[in-house]
Amino acid sequence: MVAQKSGQALTKVVYKVSPQSTDEFTIIVHPEEYKKWLEGGDTIPLTEVVDSFAVYFSSQGAQGLLGKPSHQQLDNVFGTHKDIDVVEQILRKGAAQNSTAFQSNAGGTTNLSIGSFSLDTRGKPSNFGTA
Repeated sequence: MVAQKSGQALTKVVYKVSPQSTDEFTIIVHPEEYKKWLEGGDTIPLTEVVDSFAVYFSSQGAQGLLGKPSHQQLDNVFGTHKDIDVVEQILRKGAAQNSTAFQSNAGGTTNLSIGSFSLDTRGKPSNFGTA
């Protein structure tokens, strides 16, 4: 189950390395706070904007499995692997994409193990969706 603030829907922000590349880095945000933050609300703490500081990676675009990027991948793309710096760059350079995978049309959360949303942790325990 995805952690949500007061039943609020979540949005993913996706950063593509280049238009030709299928490599995508994704973070999960609270859409209202993200919009305010983009409009100059830099006083809004990032902890209010993002659902977590977890960064997900897919080398197959939107159709691929989401996994954790390596420190080397983050260093190569963002110049750092420090989570707060990477998340801030994705927030500034990425594009918000609303996703019905996080919340159903009926207003409840969907079972993320059903459907196109997959999370590959490469054998490591995931804290996705935990508060």
